[in-house]
Amino acid sequence: MGAKITRGIKQMVAEANAEIETISAQQAIKLKDDPNAVIVDLRDIRELTRDGRVPGAFHAPRGMLEFWVDPESPYYKEIFGSGKKFVFFCAGGMRSALAAQTVQRMGLAPVCHIEGGFRAWKEAGGPVEAPPADAAKK
Repeated sequence: MGAKITRGIKQMVAEANAEIETISAQQAIKLKDDPNAVIVDLRDIRELTRDGRVPGAFHAPRGMLEFWVDPESPYYKEIFGSGKKFVFFCAGGMRSALAAQTVQRMGLAPVCHIEGGFRAWKEAGGPVEAPPADAAKK
């Protein structure tokens, strides 16, 4: 039998949401063209290929985020030293809540995440670049 989980994902996401700023998709859409904000897409490349992208969003795969944020890391990305506000999103808002909490704890500020993620962005009428036509064949 496997290990007993003592803190499940629902609890972890609730704890993250209690620590971070959460914004609506409508608020995020208004920040899309703000030169002092960076919209950060945490989704896996397969999700981007399948579902499309937010135009102009910076893609930072969730698995690399901490390494890209830390200036001491060999994988550091200078965009994270820009001093801009970082608006994280994933498909539905759970990974982005955990990511925003983690980078905030690392000292990155200001950060927030989009409640409902990419799904909410699309439902709110946010612009989306369609996936490539041949993506359905893959």
